[in-house]
Amino acid sequence: MFNALVLNKEEDQKATNEIKELDISMLPEGDVLVNVDYSTINYKDSLAITSASPIIKSYPMVPGIDFAGTVEDSSNSNFKVGDKVILNGFGVGEKHWGGLSQKARVNGDWLVHMPKEFTSKQAMAIGTAGYTSMLCVLALENNGISPNSGEILVTGASGGVGSVAISLLSKLGYTVCASSGRNEHAEYLKSLGADNIIDRNELSEKGRPLNKERWAGAIDSVGSHTLANICASMKYGGTVAACGLAQGFDFPSTVMPFILRGVTLAGVDSVYCPLKDRIKAWERLATDLNMDHLNSMINIISLSEVEETTQKMLSGKTHGRIIVDVNS
Repeated sequence: MFNALVLNKEEDQKATNEIKELDISMLPEGDVLVNVDYSTINYKDSLAITSASPIIKSYPMVPGIDFAGTVEDSSNSNFKVGDKVILNGFGVGEKHWGGLSQKARVNGDWLVHMPKEFTSKQAMAIGTAGYTSMLCVLALENNGISPNSGEILVTGASGGVGSVAISLLSKLGYTVCASSGRNEHAEYLKSLGADNIIDRNELSEKGRPLNKERWAGAIDSVGSHTLANICASMKYGGTVAACGLAQGFDFPSTVMPFILRGVTLAGVDSVYCPLKDRIKAWERLATDLNMDHLNSMINIISLSEVEETTQKMLSGKTHGRIIVDVNS
């Protein structure tokens, strides 16, 4: 028997959640059984658990789009009992029972081996948010954006993706401008390596098709008018790595930044990202992330605190990385 957070929903009613004791036979199909050490709360988890968006595809559902733990049983040739593993995405916590549970049974093709540099707690301190941040940095690099190219903008700076992105970029030598609506977190953002901080309201309203060239690159987790204004303010040949839609999924822009300044809008998907790119991202995180910064981002909660925390996240009252100790 093990404990898990279980979501249920009847017809058009709002989903309810409850910590339940389950039998291992109730787990969905998969060729690897994992004893979960830690999971996290990401923005998508908050949308799912609060029913703020139709993330969950079927009920009952154990939410949690990522986890880290130890293989308990495996019929997959790539994993053996005792292996430390990480899972990010692949519909886990949406279509397939996820990480907010003491045990998970999954398809081994969704797993990556945990780099030896990390503990399970550190791996989930990074989590899907940090792994997505690394994918965004790789997208900038793949498009030739180097520390010498100019300033890099990071939106949603005090959130999980933004916090890790700032730390990564700073350690790699980039000049970072952080966009945040939380003045009280200015010192926190500076401690991660932000050189400049702007108010998110500078970017959040309808703007012009083209603005003065400012940023060489950007990592955006916000979308909507913010993303449109970022593109309008990019330097010639700049790249925007877009990975989120906290403000909205619309994109009220024009073609002008792309055909007059050669701006690249690089979409970053962390859910179904190919295995080779996942492995590369985790290998780079092991070398490029400032672990002191990571420790300063962490807030650890229990399964019983998940619902309250998701409400706070959607209200903009959290920052950094929220780890769930599923065994506490």
